[in-house]
Amino acid sequence: MSEPRTTLPRYLASAYTLLVIYASLHPFTGWRDDGAPLTAFLFAAWPRYWTVFDLVTNVAAYLPLGFIWVPTLQPRLGRPLAAILACLLGASLSLGMETLQNYLPTRVASNLDFGCNALGACLGAAAGARWGAALLDGGRLHALRSRLIGEGAMTDAGLVLLGLWLLTQLNPETLLFGNGDLRNLLGFLEVPAPAPYTAQQFSRIEAAVVACNTLAVALACGCLLRRRRLALTAALLAGALCVKSLSLMVLMDSVSGWAWATPGSATGLAIGVGLWLAVCWTPRGLRQSLAALSLLLATALVNLAPENPYFSAILQVWQQGHFLNFNGLTRLTSALWPFLVLPWLMALRQPSDPPAAGPT
Repeated sequence: MSEPRTTLPRYLASAYTLLVIYASLHPFTGWRDDGAPLTAFLFAAWPRYWTVFDLVTNVAAYLPLGFIWVPTLQPRLGRPLAAILACLLGASLSLGMETLQNYLPTRVASNLDFGCNALGACLGAAAGARWGAALLDGGRLHALRSRLIGEGAMTDAGLVLLGLWLLTQLNPETLLFGNGDLRNLLGFLEVPAPAPYTAQQFSRIEAAVVACNTLAVALACGCLLRRRRLALTAALLAGALCVKSLSLMVLMDSVSGWAWATPGSATGLAIGVGLWLAVCWTPRGLRQSLAALSLLLATALVNLAPENPYFSAILQVWQQGHFLNFNGLTRLTSALWPFLVLPWLMALRQPSDPPAAGPT
Protein backbone atom coordinates (compact mmCIF):
# COMPACT_ATOMS: atom_id res chain seq x y z
CA MET A 1 0.00 0.00 0.00
CA SER A 2 1.25 3.49 -0.85
CA GLU A 3 1.86 6.17 1.73
CA PRO A 4 -0.60 9.07 1.69
CA ARG A 5 0.76 12.45 0.68
CA THR A 6 -1.51 14.27 3.10
CA THR A 7 -1.32 13.94 6.85
CA LEU A 8 -4.71 15.60 7.36
CA PRO A 9 -6.66 12.37 8.11
CA ARG A 10 -4.03 11.34 10.65
CA TYR A 11 -4.13 14.73 12.37
CA LEU A 12 -7.92 14.77 12.41
CA ALA A 13 -8.12 11.24 13.79
CA SER A 14 -5.56 11.95 16.51
CA ALA A 15 -7.20 15.24 17.51
CA TYR A 16 -10.71 13.81 17.60
CA THR A 17 -9.60 10.77 19.60
CA LEU A 18 -8.00 13.03 22.22
CA LEU A 19 -11.15 15.16 22.36
CA VAL A 20 -13.28 12.05 22.94
CA ILE A 21 -10.99 10.88 25.73
CA TYR A 22 -11.12 14.27 27.44
CA ALA A 23 -14.92 14.56 27.14
CA SER A 24 -15.35 11.02 28.47
CA LEU A 25 -13.27 11.57 31.61
CA HIS A 26 -14.02 15.23 32.38
CA PRO A 27 -13.75 16.66 35.05
CA PHE A 28 -10.87 14.31 36.05
CA THR A 29 -11.46 14.79 39.78
CA GLY A 30 -12.41 12.56 42.69
CA TRP A 31 -10.82 9.36 41.41
CA ARG A 32 -11.59 6.45 43.76
CA ASP A 33 -12.04 2.70 43.75
CA ASP A 34 -15.43 1.60 45.08
CA GLY A 35 -14.46 -2.07 44.99
CA ALA A 36 -17.00 -3.07 42.32
CA PRO A 37 -15.81 -5.32 39.46
CA LEU A 38 -14.64 -3.12 36.60
CA THR A 39 -16.62 -5.03 33.96
CA ALA A 40 -19.83 -5.42 35.99
CA PHE A 41 -21.52 -2.69 33.93
CA LEU A 42 -21.31 -4.83 30.80
CA PHE A 43 -23.74 -7.38 32.26
CA ALA A 44 -26.02 -4.94 34.05
CA ALA A 45 -29.73 -4.73 33.27
CA TRP A 46 -31.15 -2.07 30.97
CA PRO A 47 -30.60 1.32 32.68
CA ARG A 48 -33.59 2.62 34.58
CA TYR A 49 -33.12 6.20 33.44
CA TRP A 50 -32.33 6.96 29.83
CA THR A 51 -33.52 9.29 27.08
CA VAL A 52 -33.55 9.24 23.32
CA PHE A 53 -31.26 12.25 23.47
CA ASP A 54 -28.67 10.17 25.34
CA LEU A 55 -28.83 7.41 22.75
CA VAL A 56 -28.53 9.77 19.78
CA THR A 57 -25.71 11.74 21.40
CA ASN A 58 -23.64 8.63 22.17
CA VAL A 59 -24.06 7.32 18.63
CA ALA A 60 -23.30 10.70 17.06
CA ALA A 61 -20.19 11.27 19.21
CA TYR A 62 -18.42 8.22 17.75
CA LEU A 63 -19.59 8.62 14.15
CA PRO A 64 -16.75 11.01 13.21
CA LEU A 65 -14.28 8.78 15.03
CA GLY A 66 -15.10 5.76 12.88
CA PHE A 67 -15.28 7.87 9.73
CA ILE A 68 -11.91 9.59 10.13
CA TRP A 69 -9.93 6.51 11.10
CA VAL A 70 -10.82 4.73 7.85
CA PRO A 71 -8.97 7.14 5.50
CA THR A 72 -6.18 7.32 8.07
CA LEU A 73 -5.58 3.56 7.95
CA GLN A 74 -6.65 2.85 4.37
CA PRO A 75 -3.37 3.70 2.56
CA ARG A 76 -1.52 1.06 4.58
CA LEU A 77 -4.20 -1.57 5.14
CA GLY A 78 -6.67 -1.22 2.30
CA ARG A 79 -10.31 -0.21 2.59
CA PRO A 80 -11.95 -3.37 4.04
CA LEU A 81 -9.35 -3.95 6.75
CA ALA A 82 -9.23 -0.23 7.58
CA ALA A 83 -13.01 -0.19 8.10
CA ILE A 84 -12.87 -3.26 10.36
CA LEU A 85 -10.01 -1.84 12.40
CA ALA A 86 -11.79 1.53 12.73
CA CYS A 87 -14.81 -0.29 14.20
CA LEU A 88 -12.57 -2.14 16.64
CA LEU A 89 -10.72 1.05 17.60
CA GLY A 90 -13.97 2.88 18.31
CA ALA A 91 -15.43 0.02 20.34
CA SER A 92 -12.17 -0.48 22.27
CA LEU A 93 -11.91 3.22 23.04
CA SER A 94 -15.48 3.32 24.32
CA LEU A 95 -14.91 0.19 26.44
CA GLY A 96 -11.78 1.72 27.94
CA MET A 97 -13.52 5.03 28.71
CA GLU A 98 -16.55 3.34 30.28
CA THR A 99 -14.25 1.16 32.39
CA LEU A 100 -12.28 4.16 33.62
CA GLN A 101 -15.53 5.91 34.51
CA ASN A 102 -15.90 3.35 37.32
CA TYR A 103 -13.29 5.42 39.15
CA LEU A 104 -15.06 8.78 38.68
CA PRO A 105 -17.85 9.72 41.09
CA THR A 106 -19.43 12.10 38.58
CA ARG A 107 -19.64 9.45 35.83
CA VAL A 108 -21.62 6.22 35.51
CA ALA A 109 -20.28 3.35 33.44
CA SER A 110 -23.06 2.09 31.17
CA ASN A 111 -23.36 -0.83 28.79
CA LEU A 112 -25.96 1.20 26.88
CA ASP A 113 -23.45 4.01 26.32
CA PHE A 114 -20.85 1.46 25.23
CA GLY A 115 -23.26 -0.14 22.76
CA CYS A 116 -24.29 3.22 21.30
CA ASN A 117 -20.66 4.35 20.99
CA ALA A 118 -19.69 1.11 19.26
CA LEU A 119 -22.67 1.43 16.91
CA GLY A 120 -21.67 5.00 16.09
CA ALA A 121 -18.10 3.95 15.34
CA CYS A 122 -19.31 1.16 13.04
CA LEU A 123 -21.71 3.46 11.20
CA GLY A 124 -18.94 6.02 10.84
CA ALA A 125 -16.52 3.40 9.57
CA ALA A 126 -19.05 2.28 6.96
CA ALA A 127 -19.46 5.87 5.82
CA GLY A 128 -15.69 6.34 5.86
CA ALA A 129 -15.22 3.30 3.64
CA ARG A 130 -17.69 4.80 1.17
CA TRP A 131 -16.75 8.50 1.25
CA GLY A 132 -13.55 8.76 3.28
CA ALA A 133 -11.37 8.77 0.18
CA ALA A 134 -12.42 12.40 -0.26
CA LEU A 135 -9.75 13.15 2.36
CA LEU A 136 -7.04 11.29 0.44
CA ASP A 137 -5.13 11.82 -2.81
CA GLY A 138 -7.55 11.91 -5.71
CA GLY A 139 -10.61 12.66 -3.59
CA ARG A 140 -12.70 15.72 -4.36
CA LEU A 141 -12.14 17.35 -1.00
CA HIS A 142 -8.43 16.72 -1.18
CA ALA A 143 -8.25 18.06 -4.73
CA LEU A 144 -10.08 21.22 -3.68
CA ARG A 145 -7.80 21.58 -0.67
CA SER A 146 -4.73 21.23 -2.87
CA ARG A 147 -5.99 23.89 -5.27
CA LEU A 148 -6.92 26.42 -2.61
CA ILE A 149 -4.43 25.74 0.15
CA GLY A 150 -1.65 23.38 -0.87
CA GLU A 151 0.11 20.40 0.65
CA GLY A 152 2.29 19.70 3.64
CA ALA A 153 2.12 18.66 7.27
CA MET A 154 2.13 22.26 8.52
CA THR A 155 -0.79 23.08 6.26
CA ASP A 156 -2.70 20.07 7.57
CA ALA A 157 -1.95 21.16 11.14
CA GLY A 158 -3.24 24.64 10.33
CA LEU A 159 -6.53 23.25 9.05
CA VAL A 160 -6.97 21.25 12.25
CA LEU A 161 -6.23 24.35 14.34
CA LEU A 162 -8.85 26.36 12.46
CA GLY A 163 -11.32 23.54 13.05
CA LEU A 164 -10.52 23.66 16.76
CA TRP A 165 -11.03 27.43 16.69
CA LEU A 166 -14.56 26.90 15.38
CA LEU A 167 -15.07 24.37 18.18
CA THR A 168 -14.10 26.99 20.77
CA GLN A 169 -16.98 29.18 19.63
CA LEU A 170 -19.35 26.62 21.15
CA ASN A 171 -18.24 27.72 24.63
CA PRO A 172 -20.78 30.28 25.93
CA GLU A 173 -18.50 31.36 28.79
CA THR A 174 -15.98 33.26 26.66
CA LEU A 175 -16.00 36.66 25.06
CA LEU A 176 -16.45 36.66 21.31
CA PHE A 177 -13.32 34.95 19.89
CA GLY A 178 -11.85 35.39 23.40
CA ASN A 179 -9.68 32.29 23.72
CA GLY A 180 -6.71 31.80 26.02
CA ASP A 181 -8.32 32.60 29.38
CA LEU A 182 -6.33 30.48 31.84
CA ARG A 183 -8.12 31.62 34.98
CA ASN A 184 -10.82 28.94 34.80
CA LEU A 185 -8.25 26.31 33.88
CA LEU A 186 -6.14 27.32 36.88
CA GLY A 187 -9.12 27.85 39.15
CA PHE A 188 -7.50 25.84 41.93
CA LEU A 189 -4.98 28.69 42.27
CA GLU A 190 -7.84 31.14 42.94
CA VAL A 191 -6.41 33.80 40.64
CA PRO A 192 -8.40 37.03 41.25
CA ALA A 193 -9.43 39.45 38.54
CA PRO A 194 -6.57 41.95 38.16
CA ALA A 195 -8.89 44.98 37.91
CA PRO A 196 -12.33 45.93 39.21
CA TYR A 197 -15.23 46.01 36.80
CA THR A 198 -16.43 49.22 35.23
CA ALA A 199 -18.67 49.24 32.18
CA GLN A 200 -16.43 51.60 30.21
CA GLN A 201 -13.21 49.74 31.01
CA PHE A 202 -14.71 46.33 30.25
CA SER A 203 -16.12 47.53 26.93
CA ARG A 204 -12.69 48.79 25.88
CA ILE A 205 -10.96 45.56 26.83
CA GLU A 206 -13.66 43.52 25.11
CA ALA A 207 -13.27 45.55 21.91
CA ALA A 208 -9.49 45.09 22.01
CA VAL A 209 -9.78 41.32 22.61
CA VAL A 210 -12.22 40.87 19.73
CA ALA A 211 -10.22 43.10 17.38
CA CYS A 212 -6.90 41.35 18.07
CA ASN A 213 -8.39 37.86 17.77
CA THR A 214 -10.26 38.74 14.58
CA LEU A 215 -7.06 40.08 13.03
CA ALA A 216 -5.01 37.08 14.20
CA VAL A 217 -7.44 34.45 12.91
CA ALA A 218 -8.01 36.22 9.59
CA LEU A 219 -4.26 36.55 8.97
CA ALA A 220 -3.61 32.94 10.02
CA CYS A 221 -6.27 31.76 7.61
CA GLY A 222 -4.77 33.89 4.85
CA CYS A 223 -1.34 32.35 5.45
CA LEU A 224 -2.81 28.95 4.56
CA LEU A 225 -4.26 30.03 1.22
CA ARG A 226 -2.34 29.82 -2.06
CA ARG A 227 -3.85 33.10 -3.22
CA ARG A 228 -5.40 35.99 -1.34
CA ARG A 229 -8.99 34.82 -1.37
CA LEU A 230 -10.67 37.30 0.93
CA ALA A 231 -14.06 35.63 0.51
CA LEU A 232 -12.85 32.40 2.13
CA THR A 233 -11.45 34.20 5.17
CA ALA A 234 -14.63 36.28 5.48
CA ALA A 235 -16.68 33.07 5.28
CA LEU A 236 -14.65 31.58 8.15
CA LEU A 237 -15.33 34.62 10.35
CA ALA A 238 -19.02 34.65 9.43
CA GLY A 239 -19.25 30.92 10.11
CA ALA A 240 -17.73 31.42 13.56
CA LEU A 241 -20.36 34.07 14.36
CA CYS A 242 -23.10 31.65 13.28
CA VAL A 243 -21.62 28.89 15.45
CA LYS A 244 -21.44 31.28 18.42
CA SER A 245 -25.09 32.31 18.01
CA LEU A 246 -26.26 28.74 17.54
CA SER A 247 -24.41 27.54 20.63
CA LEU A 248 -25.92 30.31 22.76
CA MET A 249 -29.42 29.42 21.54
CA VAL A 250 -28.97 25.68 22.10
CA LEU A 251 -27.03 25.76 25.37
CA MET A 252 -28.89 28.67 26.98
CA ASP A 253 -32.20 29.77 25.45
CA SER A 254 -33.65 30.86 22.12
CA VAL A 255 -33.40 34.59 22.88
CA SER A 256 -29.69 34.52 23.80
CA GLY A 257 -28.38 33.94 20.29
CA TRP A 258 -27.18 37.53 19.98
CA ALA A 259 -25.83 37.85 23.53
CA TRP A 260 -22.33 38.13 22.08
CA ALA A 261 -23.26 41.23 20.04
CA THR A 262 -22.41 43.82 22.70
CA PRO A 263 -21.21 47.31 21.76
CA GLY A 264 -17.67 46.31 22.70
CA SER A 265 -17.62 43.13 20.60
CA ALA A 266 -19.27 44.86 17.63
CA THR A 267 -16.69 47.64 17.76
CA GLY A 268 -13.84 45.17 18.08
CA LEU A 269 -15.14 43.08 15.19
CA ALA A 270 -15.32 46.13 12.94
CA ILE A 271 -11.81 47.24 13.94
CA GLY A 272 -10.39 43.75 13.47
CA VAL A 273 -11.89 43.35 10.01
CA GLY A 274 -10.70 46.83 9.04
CA LEU A 275 -7.14 46.09 10.17
CA TRP A 276 -7.18 42.77 8.33
CA LEU A 277 -8.26 44.42 5.08
CA ALA A 278 -5.53 47.02 5.53
CA VAL A 279 -2.68 44.53 5.99
CA CYS A 280 -3.84 41.48 4.00
CA TRP A 281 -1.81 42.63 0.98
CA THR A 282 1.48 42.77 2.87
CA PRO A 283 4.17 40.05 2.50
CA ARG A 284 3.35 36.73 4.06
CA GLY A 285 6.15 36.87 6.61
CA LEU A 286 4.86 40.17 7.93
CA ARG A 287 1.32 38.79 8.12
CA GLN A 288 2.53 35.81 10.16
CA SER A 289 4.34 38.12 12.56
CA LEU A 290 1.30 40.37 12.91
CA ALA A 291 -0.92 37.35 13.54
CA ALA A 292 1.37 36.12 16.31
CA LEU A 293 1.64 39.56 17.93
CA SER A 294 -2.14 40.05 17.76
CA LEU A 295 -2.72 36.65 19.33
CA LEU A 296 -0.24 37.38 22.13
CA LEU A 297 -1.91 40.71 22.88
CA ALA A 298 -5.41 39.22 22.79
CA THR A 299 -4.40 36.41 25.15
CA ALA A 300 -2.85 38.85 27.61
CA LEU A 301 -5.93 41.10 27.52
CA VAL A 302 -8.43 38.28 27.98
CA ASN A 303 -6.61 37.25 31.15
CA LEU A 304 -6.62 40.86 32.39
CA ALA A 305 -10.31 41.45 31.69
CA PRO A 306 -12.38 42.00 34.84
CA GLU A 307 -15.38 39.84 35.58
CA ASN A 308 -18.52 41.09 33.86
CA PRO A 309 -21.52 40.84 36.26
CA TYR A 310 -23.99 41.23 33.37
CA PHE A 311 -22.46 38.30 31.53
CA SER A 312 -22.41 36.25 34.74
CA ALA A 313 -26.13 36.92 35.16
CA ILE A 314 -26.82 35.65 31.63
CA LEU A 315 -24.94 32.44 32.42
CA GLN A 316 -27.27 31.81 35.35
CA VAL A 317 -29.83 30.48 32.84
CA TRP A 318 -27.22 28.09 31.40
CA GLN A 319 -28.33 24.57 32.23
CA GLN A 320 -25.37 22.40 31.26
CA GLY A 321 -27.17 19.09 31.81
CA HIS A 322 -26.31 16.67 29.02
CA PHE A 323 -23.67 19.09 27.73
CA LEU A 324 -21.57 19.12 30.93
CA ASN A 325 -18.71 17.07 29.49
CA PHE A 326 -18.91 18.75 26.08
CA ASN A 327 -18.71 22.17 27.72
CA GLY A 328 -15.66 21.03 29.69
CA LEU A 329 -14.08 20.04 26.39
CA THR A 330 -14.77 23.38 24.70
CA ARG A 331 -13.52 25.22 27.80
CA LEU A 332 -10.18 23.38 27.67
CA THR A 333 -9.83 23.86 23.91
CA SER A 334 -10.61 27.56 24.27
CA ALA A 335 -8.00 28.01 27.02
CA LEU A 336 -5.22 26.21 25.13
CA TRP A 337 -5.92 27.27 21.54
CA PRO A 338 -3.64 30.35 21.37
CA PHE A 339 -0.77 28.35 22.85
CA LEU A 340 -1.17 25.77 20.10
CA VAL A 341 -1.38 28.33 17.30
CA LEU A 342 1.62 30.44 18.29
CA PRO A 343 4.21 27.65 17.75
CA TRP A 344 2.49 26.79 14.46
CA LEU A 345 2.74 30.39 13.26
CA MET A 346 6.42 30.52 14.19
CA ALA A 347 7.18 27.19 12.48
CA LEU A 348 5.14 27.87 9.34
CA ARG A 349 7.36 28.18 6.33
CA GLN A 350 7.41 31.49 4.52
CA PRO A 351 7.61 30.82 0.78
CA SER A 352 7.64 33.75 -1.57
CA ASP A 353 4.22 35.28 -2.11
CA PRO A 354 2.31 34.35 -5.25
CA PRO A 355 1.69 37.07 -7.81
CA ALA A 356 -0.73 39.68 -6.53
CA ALA A 357 -4.32 38.90 -7.38
CA GLY A 358 -7.55 40.67 -6.70
CA PRO A 359 -9.93 39.37 -4.04
CA THR A 360 -12.12 36.46 -5.05
